[in-house]
Amino acid sequence: MTMNDSPQVAAREAVRALRPSQIREVANAGFGLPDVLAFWFGESDRVTPAFIREAAAAALADGATFYSPNLGITPLREELARYVSRLHGPTRMEHIAVTSSGVSALMLATQLVAGAGDRVVAVTPLWPNLVEMPKILGATVETVPLHCGKDGWVLDVGRLLATLTPGTRALLVNSPNNPTGWVMSREDQQTVLDHCRRHGIWIIADEVYERLHYPPDGRVSNAPSFLDLAGRDERVIGVNSFSKAWLMTGWRLGWLVVPESLMGDLGKLIEYNTSCAPVFVQRAGIAALREGEAFVEQLVGELRASRDHLVGALSKLPEVEVKAPPGAMYVFFSLPGAGESLALCKRLVQEAHLGLAPGSAFGPEGEGYVRWCYACDPARLDAGVERLGDWLAR
Repeated sequence: MTMNDSPQVAAREAVRALRPSQIREVANAGFGLPDVLAFWFGESDRVTPAFIREAAAAALADGATFYSPNLGITPLREELARYVSRLHGPTRMEHIAVTSSGVSALMLATQLVAGAGDRVVAVTPLWPNLVEMPKILGATVETVPLHCGKDGWVLDVGRLLATLTPGTRALLVNSPNNPTGWVMSREDQQTVLDHCRRHGIWIIADEVYERLHYPPDGRVSNAPSFLDLAGRDERVIGVNSFSKAWLMTGWRLGWLVVPESLMGDLGKLIEYNTSCAPVFVQRAGIAALREGEAFVEQLVGELRASRDHLVGALSKLPEVEVKAPPGAMYVFFSLPGAGESLALCKRLVQEAHLGLAPGSAFGPEGEGYVRWCYACDPARLDAGVERLGDWLAR
C-alpha cells in the first residue's frame, strides 16, 4: 500500500462536527491588511496594569517557575475566597479552584457534570465556545434564545423553564452576556434556581463579566449572580476569570466556585487537562485582588463612558439600530446587510478596513447583528464609526 492509498486520517466525528470560530475567520481575512481597526475580539486595547505586571516579574525573579498544586496556590485561593465572600456571601477556600484561563474553567465545569448522552440547555446568543464544549463530550445542546425588544435583549423565562425538563443535566447561563450585554435579573435567577433545584439540574454560571455592569442609576455594582442565591454546596458552579475586570486576557488565569464534594474529582480533571496554573501568574492574580479594586471601579466607569459614546455615534448612522447594553463590553447591533453577517463582516474588513464580529458567530439567534467591542479609546471608536458611515454611504 502506498501513502496515497492509506485510509483518510481524521478526528472523531464529534470534533469534526464542531463549529469553527467565525470571529477568527473574519480576523484571518484581515491579517496582512494595513491599518485595520479591529474591534472583533473581547479585550481592551490597554495593557495589564503595572502593579500586576510587576508582581509577576517579582515572582519570576524569585524563581517561581515550578509546578503548583492542581487547585492553585493557597494564598491565591484564600484571596479569591475573600473576594467571592465580599461579593456574594461566605465562601471558603475549599470551594475555590484556580484554573489556567476562564475558558479552561468552563471546560472543566462541563467535564464535571456532563457527558455522552446528556442533555444540556444554553441561553443564546452565546460565545460559541460554551455551546460547543458539551458536544466535545458527547452531550447534546438545546438552545433558548433571548429576543431583542424595544428596551433591549430579554429572556422568556417561561420558555426556559419549559425547556428545562426533568432529566436535563445542566443549564449554561452567561450573564452579563457575550455578545448582547443582557443581564439576568435577580428575580429570574431565583425562579430558574428554584426550578433547577426541583429537578436536580446543574447550573453552570459564566460570570466573567460580572464586574462590567452598568445600572441605570450610575452606581458601580456587580451584576446579579447565582452565587448570591445558592448555597456553596448546591448544584451551582460559578465560573470567572481575571481577563476582563483586570485586563489580563493574555495571562490565562481563571477560577471556579464549586461544591466542596467535587473538589477531589476537579483536582483530577485539572491534572489531566493542564496540571496547574503557572505560579508567577497566580502571584499576579493575588496582586490584582489585593490592590486592584480602585482600578476595577475606574475601568467600569470608563467602559460605561465608552459604551455611551459608541451607542450615541452609531445611532446617528442611517438604518443602524442600536441600544445601550446593561453589561459586558460589547454593542450588538443591526445594520444593512447583517442578515448575512459573516459575509458582511468580511466585506467590512476588505473594503473599509473595519473589524467587527459577525452575529452568526454566536449561533443562528445572532444572525442579523454584529458585535463591536468598545473597550478602547473613544478616538479609536470615532475612527471606526467614521469608516462604517463612509462604507454605508457608498
